[in-house]
Amino acid sequence: MKYAVQWLRSLVFNAQMYVAMLVIGVLWTIPAIVSRRGAISACHAYCDWVTWTAGWMIGLKCEVRGEVPTDEVLIAAKHQSFLDVIMIYGALPRGKFIMKDILKYAPILGQFGLRIGCIPVKRGKRGHAIKKMVADVAAGRALPGQLIIYSQGTRVAPGVKAPYKVGTGVLYHELGQDCVPVATNAGVFWPKRGVYRHPGVAVVEFLPRIPAGMPLKPFMQHLEEAVETRSDALIRDAQYRALAT
Repeated sequence: MKYAVQWLRSLVFNAQMYVAMLVIGVLWTIPAIVSRRGAISACHAYCDWVTWTAGWMIGLKCEVRGEVPTDEVLIAAKHQSFLDVIMIYGALPRGKFIMKDILKYAPILGQFGLRIGCIPVKRGKRGHAIKKMVADVAAGRALPGQLIIYSQGTRVAPGVKAPYKVGTGVLYHELGQDCVPVATNAGVFWPKRGVYRHPGVAVVEFLPRIPAGMPLKPFMQHLEEAVETRSDALIRDAQYRALAT
């Protein structure tokens, strides 16, 4: 009975989440056209709405830990769920993602993503996209903000191991910016597929920054160890709390 009630609450939550995306997209259309600031405001409003409704509709609290960067840095994050996208973007003042090229065609999501400065990347052409982005930054054409990349290139379920893509290291080296690793346990509560959302406390944690200038191989090793170790710890803590209740 408890599972059925939570499943129904999850269904309602998921439905209203997409309705809210449509409503906010329509309400902020003109501000987004007028300026990038308007698009950023819309995206932050949506993130705030989702995290707020998750708390009281499905019992899923969202907690951001660590020092959130406000300067020009590279954010290298663990990706387990759509929820970590929402939590990371909602915490940053001017975030912009390296996103799958196909997402630019998604209604509302794609248009607002491009407006806030997200960089669409085609699978198999990531190297070309990185070179273009680096060139845009050097020429002063790229929009300012915190560039977010998912180092494994896709959502990875808790406990599953997947290699870290070298693209993160290339960006780190070419941009000459500090890198802020981000760990999460969001996938424990919000799986990649399915309706059900688990109650609990989803955490996104901004870890100590890696200063610019580290050689590529040591950087990638440091990044993976930091993100995986902390994410595993957050996952264990979430699972322990679930068993305790």
